[in-house]
Formats: sequence, C-alpha cells, structure tokens
Amino acid sequence: MAEKFNMREAALDTLIDMERNHKLSHIAIGESLMRYQFASKQDRAFYTHLCEGVMERQIYLDYVLDSFSKVKMKKCKPLIRNLLRISAYQILFMNVRDAAACNEAVAIAKKRGFRSLSGFVNGVLRSLVRGKEQIVLPDKNKEPMKYASVRYSMPLWLVEFLKEKYGEKTMEMILDSFLQVRPTTIRTNLSAITPKELERELLEEKVTVSPGHYFDYAMEISGYNYLGKLKAFRKGLFTVQDESSMFPVEMADLKVGDQVLDVCAAPGGKTFHAADRVRKDGRVIARDLTEYKTELIEENKDRIQYSQVEIQQWDARVPDESLFGTMDVVLADLPCSGLGIMGRKNDIKYHISMEQMEELVQLQREILSVVWQYVRPGGQLIFSTCTLNPAENEENVRWISEHTPLSAVSIEEKLPESLQGRTGAKGYLQLIPGVDACDGFFVSKFIRGGK
Repeated sequence: MAEKFNMREAALDTLIDMERNHKLSHIAIGESLMRYQFASKQDRAFYTHLCEGVMERQIYLDYVLDSFSKVKMKKCKPLIRNLLRISAYQILFMNVRDAAACNEAVAIAKKRGFRSLSGFVNGVLRSLVRGKEQIVLPDKNKEPMKYASVRYSMPLWLVEFLKEKYGEKTMEMILDSFLQVRPTTIRTNLSAITPKELERELLEEKVTVSPGHYFDYAMEISGYNYLGKLKAFRKGLFTVQDESSMFPVEMADLKVGDQVLDVCAAPGGKTFHAADRVRKDGRVIARDLTEYKTELIEENKDRIQYSQVEIQQWDARVPDESLFGTMDVVLADLPCSGLGIMGRKNDIKYHISMEQMEELVQLQREILSVVWQYVRPGGQLIFSTCTLNPAENEENVRWISEHTPLSAVSIEEKLPESLQGRTGAKGYLQLIPGVDACDGFFVSKFIRGGK
C-alpha cells in the first residue's frame, strides 16, 4: 500500500533535496512521483505544478518574501526558506485558498520540528496575503536589468548577457516566453502514418490537436492524461519533439538508404527523425556517452521499432577510424549551455555560469575536431545546439570553416517560408524563443568537398 501523499510536504522535501544535493529537478521530481505512483492524478499534478512553479519563479518569490520578512530568505533555514516559497507560490500563482496555504505551512513547520518558527512563518505569509496586490518591483526606468531579473525570475548576469547579445526588446521577449506554458509538440512518424491519419486517431482518443508552426508533420497536443495511455503513442506513431529540434534533419539532404551518424543522440528525437527519412534501407547509428543516455534511446526504439537504428555507447571525443569517410550525414547536436530551453528546464538558469559556457565551447570543439572525419566526400555535417550563446553557435561555425575541410552552405532553400530571409548565405539559423514559435535553437550545415 502506498504511503499517504501530502502534496505540499512532498514538494518541500523535493525542493530541499534539489537545493542540498544539487539534484536536477526532473530527476528529483521523477523519483518522488515513482514513490507516490498510486496517488491520485490530481495530487500528482498539484505536486508537480508546485515543484516546477517554485523553481521557475524562485528569484521572484524570494524578492517578494524578503519584502514581507525581517529575515532575508538566504539567511533562513533551508526547510523554512522552501516552506515559505511553496506557500508564497500557492498564494500568488495557484488556485488555492490563502488560508489553506498559510495553515498548512504552519502545520508542516510544527510537524518538522520548527514549532518555535511557526509564528514567523505564519506572520510572513499573512503579511503576504494582505499585501499581495501592492507588491512593488524594482523601478524599471532606474534599474531596468534588476527589474527584468525579478520580473522574469532570471539571474541578473543572464539578463545582462541576453541584453548584450540580443538587445533589450528581444531580451524581454525571450524572458517572457520562458514563463509561458510550454505545449507538447509531436512529430508524425511518416513511415508509419500520415499526419491526417494520426490526427484522426488522436481525436478519436479525445486529444486536442493543433497544427505545428513550421512543418506539416508537426502537431501540438493537449487534453490527454499521460502519453503512455495513448494508443497512438504506444504504437510508435509519433515522437514527442519540439519543432526547433526537427530542423537539423529537415536541413539535411537525407534520402532513403542513407548512412547517418548521430554523435550525441539521447533521448533520440533526431535519431528517429533521421531513421524515418532513410527508412529500412538506410542506417542510423545513435551514440551517446553514458549507459543512462543510451538507455533513453533504447526505450524510444522499443516503442517505435526502427530496425535501422543501431545504439552504441561512445565518447564522441574518441575517434572511430572504422567510420571515417563513410557517413552521408553526421548529426552533431552537441552538449551546450541550454539557454534556449530554459522555459522547459528551469534548473539551467541557476546552474550555468560564464565559466561553464567557456568550457562547453572547448568541449564542442573537441568533439567537432573528431566527428567531421566521419563525413564522406560530398556528405554533410549538421551542427546544432539548443542555446542562445553566440560563442557556442556562430563562433563554432567560423571554427569549423577554419579548422576542417568542411564548408558552410546555405540552408535558406530548406527553411519554412516564414523563416526565409533570416540566413542569407551564412549557412546557419538562430531560432529565438518569444520571437519564433519554438524553443531557442541553432542549426548550421556543412559539406565535405570531393566525391
């Protein structure tokens, strides 16, 4: 029998676990949901919303709580700090009675051995309830960067970084997009079903379906319980994949029977997209560094049943001479800072640093210095990332052109009509969240000379 599931207390424990052990949110939340797998769908959804919401709005929550508390959040004990955060999130952003949020917080403080601080918790939260309509943010005219940091709950250095790279107006559009609800985007597995047939199957399962923004095989879905219950998902008729990450395969000139290497493949979206194009006559080798990552690809392969996909554990920095000059297309969607997907992965903004971004550029170049050798003469390398950092994107395009025999080529003719005119002959496209209808993503294309 499952242990009783106290949603608020479970969320509190998860947030403390993440803070204390530097655990990624999807791992910490997933572990807890497995423990409470027999709880009601409503309870599990409340718990997930609370954990993810607090992570998303943490800087804003701490700023607001600091204005109602004599003790700053950073000086509070971890349990009290996170208890105040989850309670404030309920009061400010969820359809929860203010009294329930306050009373539950006090009860948890007492239960967890902080009876002496229960009055402090109650006082801060009651003050927030009374003053929540009069919350004052930093003055946008006098402190525009601090205002943006608090308003969009983004570390100040990242706000300044995005402003420097993209300008203040686009920076605000990017930050605002990260706080919006992210749709579930899927890609039709065209070797199994047509988009129209898939839409019909999903509608029969009472799923709400909307067309994608860029590709006719992409859709946005909602109104379902969870994916595993959908027959169309279990039958491998579609893959969950943001439209941004469909661009690498769409930009490649893939044909039935081609040989493809995906060098950093997990969880396998691009792998199976490529496999869908080359069909059973082709081959896609999907590689990643760890057993954990290759298992993620295996899970998808078990569902989609593509015999043309081979999954291998391999460090992309280690040359494999047996594959030199053999691949029609090499997909190099490399490890990056992930600034383009901070709306989906809230941890990134708290963990990334300028030093780490510089280290990632070096890692990318280590990988690129090896993987270009797998491209056959006349074949293609598709280099992509899910970041907004030019050092990891445009500067690597320049590095590839200067340090390998590959040449950047235009992807203009491959782009959806709404995006044409953005690249010229540069050979790359930067997709920007808030400007474009997808995650932030960078894609470029190179060809190896010769025959």
